[in-house]
Amino acid sequence: MSKVIIIGAGGVGAVVAHKCAQLPDVFSDILLASRTESKCKAIAAQIERPIRTAQVDADNVPELTALLQREQPELVINVALPYQDLSIMDACLAAGVNYLDTANYEPQDTAKFEYHWQWAYQERFRGAGLTALLGSGFDPGATNIFTAYLAKHYFDDIHELDIVDVNGGDHGYPFATNFNPEINIREVTAECRHWEDGAFVTTPAMSKQARFECPEAVGTFNIYRMYHEELESLSKHFPGLKRAQFWMSFSENYLKHLEVLGNVGMTGIDPVDFNGQKIVPIQFLASLLPDPSTLGPRTRGKTCIGCIVRGVKDGHERVMYLYNICDHEACYREVKSQAISYTTGVPAMIGAKMILEGHWRKPGVWNVEQHDPDPFMAAMNAHGLPWHVVELDPAFTLDVVQGQGL
Repeated sequence: MSKVIIIGAGGVGAVVAHKCAQLPDVFSDILLASRTESKCKAIAAQIERPIRTAQVDADNVPELTALLQREQPELVINVALPYQDLSIMDACLAAGVNYLDTANYEPQDTAKFEYHWQWAYQERFRGAGLTALLGSGFDPGATNIFTAYLAKHYFDDIHELDIVDVNGGDHGYPFATNFNPEINIREVTAECRHWEDGAFVTTPAMSKQARFECPEAVGTFNIYRMYHEELESLSKHFPGLKRAQFWMSFSENYLKHLEVLGNVGMTGIDPVDFNGQKIVPIQFLASLLPDPSTLGPRTRGKTCIGCIVRGVKDGHERVMYLYNICDHEACYREVKSQAISYTTGVPAMIGAKMILEGHWRKPGVWNVEQHDPDPFMAAMNAHGLPWHVVELDPAFTLDVVQGQGL
């Protein structure tokens, strides 16, 4: 039984709070903290089991350190903005608390998605005897674990990886993002990088497209190649990979809106002068768009996220596909959230469970795929994210189309 502090009261934070509260034998005391405590209180009011709330500025290391020293939790579950990862890690080190997040650090003034800032904390966490678990969401997170599980149980060597993230849901708005608008748009509009023959290859954003038919009648979708942070850690920890790519589905409507917004400068991250004030266009745009945490009641359809791995077993080439399908409406019935927040929040809870139960407790800074995938995969089946694995024909290939990009 352990006390945890969850930092962040958005859609994912709400799911983490709900799911931790379902396991009182693991999470004996839960404190939900955010810059705006009223959001925490609204989430707490949805949960039958009492959880406590607090106000904290996660950018303020002394303030957050004081909260951690006062509460003395076993673990901080960071589901705040990626800009805040380093300040929260600093506070955890100062207070002697274990750490977990779902997305890698990125500087607010530059759209760079890299792990080196956090990997640099390795010796500090190891020396303090503390565990830091990076990227315990879905992608990154479950997709890393899927890759590790397939490599462990189905292959002698893995050579190619395609991560395919499809959201077949419909929220009914002309344009909205399913998670933090600023982070979402920065990811989509960033240059694409994929791993090939020992190096990252850069191409224009969204310049490669494919058609993908999801299993279990979820549907057929346009998917686009883009950079995602798990490619960096997976290419490092599975050095036999000759190629690794990340694909995500987008509707033509979404892409057209994004193109227009980009053309008029609304997706920019550099401050501009407006009536004597400095504003960041993408932050202003985010304030106009629907709050992702409000999309749950109106979202229909399913997500389908998984990994297609090609490699060799007993001298023969094989292709395996491991995936999860999640229903938006079922998620809302359980935790008042749409499936995008659910598929991120549940693995965050499971990663925390892995640390607290000792499965993944090891001093230092680790990506999830560096641990044994089996207990995590078992917990996914037990806690709302059942997965399936199928073998594909070795001749399988994505039907790729070259495009102009954004």
